[in-house]
Amino acid sequence: MARRKLRKSVKRKLFFLLLMAAILAIVMNQKQRPANPILESAIPQEFIPVYEAAEKEYGVPWELLAAHHRVETKFSKMDPMLSPVGAEGHLQFMPCTFVGWSHPTCSGLGKGDIPAEEKTDPAVIKKYGGYGVDANGDGKADPYNLEDAVFSAAAYLKANGAADGELEKAIYAYNHSQQYVEDVLHYFQSYTSKE
Repeated sequence: MARRKLRKSVKRKLFFLLLMAAILAIVMNQKQRPANPILESAIPQEFIPVYEAAEKEYGVPWELLAAHHRVETKFSKMDPMLSPVGAEGHLQFMPCTFVGWSHPTCSGLGKGDIPAEEKTDPAVIKKYGGYGVDANGDGKADPYNLEDAVFSAAAYLKANGAADGELEKAIYAYNHSQQYVEDVLHYFQSYTSKE
């Protein structure tokens, strides 16, 4: 009798352990699954008013700005927001594009050797013909500030034809890669088709 009770107890414990192992395996499998690409590409709602305000100011479709933001930093989830070649902030501007290519330190790929206080100074940016914009009115044009970065991207894309419908040309000017153009257009089309 005691042996039977012991066997039942062991069976129950074994069953419990197997059940826990199965649950653990399911949980671990869930964590290892690749991210859902549809959810990964969804536009965070808090960013849409910024994109829309930039569209109103520059005439560049807000969905195009969202597509650039998605491709550049996965909606600012890249950490740090600094590329290996020196592109900075939410929309990945090269410092010389942001401040202006006529800055005395700008050449090559556009990293430059621009002093930190000049990188965000609207007067310096205006002087050197950059695309940095002080969108939030704090006296700085900062690629690490979302509003400034989005408005700066809109200014750049407008200057390269996006507000006039020349999307591919403008996207290519932003990043000289046909794959980049295709990636941005993919998200742009998915965002515009949802309406």
